[in-house]
Amino acid sequence: MPATHPTNGERAPLIPNSTISGATPHGDSRIWGHADHSIFSRFPKATAHLTWLTLSSNYVNVLLIFVPLGILSGALNWGPIPTFVLNFLAIVPLAALLSFATEELSVKLGQTLGGLMNATFGNAVELIVSIVALARGEIRIVQASMLGSILSNILLVLGCCFLAAGIRGGEQRFNETVASTMSSLMFVSVCALIIPAALYSVVDGGTSNDNNILVLSHYTSIVLLFIYILYLFFQLRSHAYLFDEERTDEENSEETEVILKPIPASIALLVVTLIIALCADYLVATVDDIVATGAISKTFIGLILIPIVGNAAEHVTACIVAYKGKMDLAINVAIGSSMQIALFVTPFMVLLGWAIGQNMTLHFQGFETICFFLSVLVVNYLIQDGKSNYLEGVLCLAMYIIIAIAFYVYPDNVKDIGESIGPFFH
Repeated sequence: MPATHPTNGERAPLIPNSTISGATPHGDSRIWGHADHSIFSRFPKATAHLTWLTLSSNYVNVLLIFVPLGILSGALNWGPIPTFVLNFLAIVPLAALLSFATEELSVKLGQTLGGLMNATFGNAVELIVSIVALARGEIRIVQASMLGSILSNILLVLGCCFLAAGIRGGEQRFNETVASTMSSLMFVSVCALIIPAALYSVVDGGTSNDNNILVLSHYTSIVLLFIYILYLFFQLRSHAYLFDEERTDEENSEETEVILKPIPASIALLVVTLIIALCADYLVATVDDIVATGAISKTFIGLILIPIVGNAAEHVTACIVAYKGKMDLAINVAIGSSMQIALFVTPFMVLLGWAIGQNMTLHFQGFETICFFLSVLVVNYLIQDGKSNYLEGVLCLAMYIIIAIAFYVYPDNVKDIGESIGPFFH
């Protein structure tokens, strides 16, 4: 965008064009000293101003005080419980900053690249935590985090959206074609988890069966990634007209201009990602010690706690959008994010585990698979008519609470695929 004068309502460039080109206003050599002084005085002020606007973009950023505390607790070995709690709280504002930087950058990249950016970084916290956990061999944390992210989006977030919109405006309508397409893709991902579990249950145990599950998971993951890429093409190119109304609502909802330009947004994205990776490493390192106390299970940590923290900022955004009556955007955040986890993040983690020698597969435990299946089934019934109300929101929340209670009492010593195939590789 060409630089314009501040009085016209546009932001002034960080460094004046005359300074960049080396021209001086009056041809006086003394102006060079003034120009240098202007550069070094304007740049810190502009940087500080952009930093303040970024930090004040969300009220949840007041929790950033826990970021240095969490890093210090991990570096100085303050103990597993303080380290877990502090880094747990630190990830909440970091997730909000990551979401903010991604949105700022995607605006300048255009529709296609912007969509890819949001698809990649929309669930970046879960992806980073899962990569750290996978590298440490914590397959239960990875699997529970993947499933928990899906359940929290399609039940907790969608339920809160239906409830918020229903309380304010009674019955709300949304694009049932888009919603049903997303839910159909979710059902395919459910089948991708049921088939390995079914194969494992009908074939006799042993290393041969374990190897079959791995092969099935690896190539199924490739198919799922292909489906996800095809869906992006479907959404952004071939059937973009189905999403035109949603994009129009999104553009109309952006009442403020972009705060960060591409370079500052990219720098913020990189810095926040690195800090999240550090906090996630300290958090995951304390999981075994926390579980050893008997206060909470590893499955509950991965399936309930980590997804809620990682999606906190996204949850609030979806509820606000739904309260304003923009249900198409709310549906896209809730179901679309779940679909990204199911068709992109989970298969990616399986292939990454294949590359680094970890035993990550699509064979989730039977109880987890059943909960996933029932949740998707309930959501499909609720959105098939293209309408929502507060009662449907309560039903989603009730389903999520029941599942959360079930996994709170769910023991960690149930046999899983990671335990069964471990001896085969070691």
